[in-house]
Amino acid sequence: MTPLVRVEHLVTEFRTEERIVRAVDDVSFVIPRGKTVGIVGESGSGKSVTALSIMRLIPSPPGRIVGGSVIFRDRDGTERNLLELPEEQMRRYRGNRIGMIFQEPMTSLNPVFRCGDQVMEALQLHLGMSRQQARERTLQLFREVQLPRPEVLIDQYPHQLSGGQKQRVMIAMAMACNPDLLIADEPTTALDVTVQATILDLLKTLQRAHHMSVLFITHDLGVVAEIADYVVVMYRGHIVEQGTALDIFTDPKHPYTKGLLACRPRLDVRMRQLPTVHDFMEEQPDGTIVERAADSLRHIIAARAETPQERQDRKAKIEQSDVVLRVEDLKVHFPVRTGVFTRVSSWVKAVDGVSFEVRRGETLGLVGESGCGKTTTGRAILRLIEPTGGRVVFEGKDVGALPRSELKVLRRHMQIIFQDPYSSLNPRLTIGNAIMEVLKVHNRFSSDAERRDYIEELLIKVGLEPRHYTNYPHEFSGGQRQRVCIARALALEPTLLICDESVSALDVSIQAQVLNLLVRLREELGLTYIFISHDLSVVKFISDRIAVMQAGRIVELQDADELYRNPQQEYTRHLISAIPAPSIEAIRHRLQAA
Repeated sequence: MTPLVRVEHLVTEFRTEERIVRAVDDVSFVIPRGKTVGIVGESGSGKSVTALSIMRLIPSPPGRIVGGSVIFRDRDGTERNLLELPEEQMRRYRGNRIGMIFQEPMTSLNPVFRCGDQVMEALQLHLGMSRQQARERTLQLFREVQLPRPEVLIDQYPHQLSGGQKQRVMIAMAMACNPDLLIADEPTTALDVTVQATILDLLKTLQRAHHMSVLFITHDLGVVAEIADYVVVMYRGHIVEQGTALDIFTDPKHPYTKGLLACRPRLDVRMRQLPTVHDFMEEQPDGTIVERAADSLRHIIAARAETPQERQDRKAKIEQSDVVLRVEDLKVHFPVRTGVFTRVSSWVKAVDGVSFEVRRGETLGLVGESGCGKTTTGRAILRLIEPTGGRVVFEGKDVGALPRSELKVLRRHMQIIFQDPYSSLNPRLTIGNAIMEVLKVHNRFSSDAERRDYIEELLIKVGLEPRHYTNYPHEFSGGQRQRVCIARALALEPTLLICDESVSALDVSIQAQVLNLLVRLREELGLTYIFISHDLSVVKFISDRIAVMQAGRIVELQDADELYRNPQQEYTRHLISAIPAPSIEAIRHRLQAA
């Protein structure tokens, strides 16, 4: 099959004050015309840097492409090395022959320009269209990417659109000039499973319609199974394995690939502990990777699967426990103000009559699409948002009736872990001081020396080291920062932890480690969790019961296993069907259909 792009021995470096880091080290692969190549790996593996190198968008300094070639085959059969083109000529390829969808649409779209104008700019620049022609073409593109009410959205600003709609605008922008190659860099990572499924279907439809090649970058092999013809697996700047999607999923050769395949929570087996990459490989001091003499994935799953008797014992233990939290007819309504005098014209019912109970030691999962009210419910329980109506009773106390002074005391026993660990940590404070601040506010311990000893014990408990006390948030990976947030939440020895999308932004391998940590802490410390997420496979792994939310209401509440076996609501069935399922049969069927 004729390759559209050949990447040969690509090397990209970044210079720091201490050393030179080779983010991409001797990378070679091809992108066939009309096919999808998936690049998969953890954060820091070099996936995005490879894509940016192809586009020649590496910031210099500190980065530079120091070797290799990117051979692009034009429609007339001419081959050009993109790395040798003058910058003015390269600009004709970017956005014209090569389109790119970035990971976070909100940071990729200019907040001060209307969505339509940002797409029209590319059409006017590359195709020389008049403003009226560009507007008509933009409306056509908005319809093609299935945006609702394109005549309205074309004149709206990015902040007025949902996450899925913003991503569709980015796809329209990338598709504007009918590119030969579309580079999609983690385009579905922050999206709900249902929105993710529609975006993947949209990309497949556009690819068939335009006979376009796609380079799809992700950390999730489940997503790769849904879309890729060929798979390239990267680890620390190197390609460790590549082949057809069927080969990679049926017979992975490298231990890193085996680990990535094993990390995602399974729907068919109830696990006590998730497998991680480290179960399959060990990195030597010289950087070489040694496959652990461990059992096969089948044996690992068999050893860690929860037996029916263990499951029954846990359910019986929870049923005998007392109720820690009771939520009764909880409502949170936000006013919509319009007109010169900003009168209230209507109300947004974010949470509209939610009721449930959580027993000591239990984990209740709250799932649903963005905007269903799950995060608002979690914050209203803590009174971080004041409820409009209903009651929240925690350990016999009506949270809504407490004065601020008593609420502060009660919050020692109710803590929250937020979705983004970086934005929830003060970048000016070391992690030790960030946790110390919590202890001082609540007058725990009599001296800073005692507090420091306690914090170092906490760091060990969450899988960090005492030496990390003096480090700043930017010095940690995403998974390590989330461990810091868990340590801070545990500092006051709470009874209830609300985990608000606390693993959704993490790679699947890091996600597995953090989920295993949360399970271990729950068992060791007797914690009670409310686990909020849009990822149903993650929620099933950690939850005892699951509440499904839609439009501010709970539409279904069942035992976690029973919910997946026998969902009662069509909405629940829709959520479950949208979960990426990397089964061999599904991959084979998809490739045969293509």
